[in-house]
Amino acid sequence: MSTFSKRLKEQREALGLSQSKLAQEVGLHQSIIGRYERDEAKPTIDVVSKMSIALNTTVGYLLGENELADTFKNPEMLKRFKDILSFPEETQQHILFAIDSMIKATKIERI
Repeated sequence: MSTFSKRLKEQREALGLSQSKLAQEVGLHQSIIGRYERDEAKPTIDVVSKMSIALNTTVGYLLGENELADTFKNPEMLKRFKDILSFPEETQQHILFAIDSMIKATKIERI
């Protein structure tokens, strides 16, 4: 299974979406989603873009360009990042500083 087909299926299942529901959200037939997941067909970049929106992830993650985008499998985490991006730059920096401090403290506790 290629990276794209595997990631597509994993992300769809992580969100609890059926192939039919994803197809409906993207404007495709369910059988096409199945073909993508079995690596029998390759979608256009426009379709990948629509799927990334429906799956609350990024095009880069689905295409295997960014391993770190795996973080966005969690829709609650993605929502938090989107919320942070909606704030003014100074507020974003304060929030990120606080998060970095908590991460550092947690890593130290684990040692």
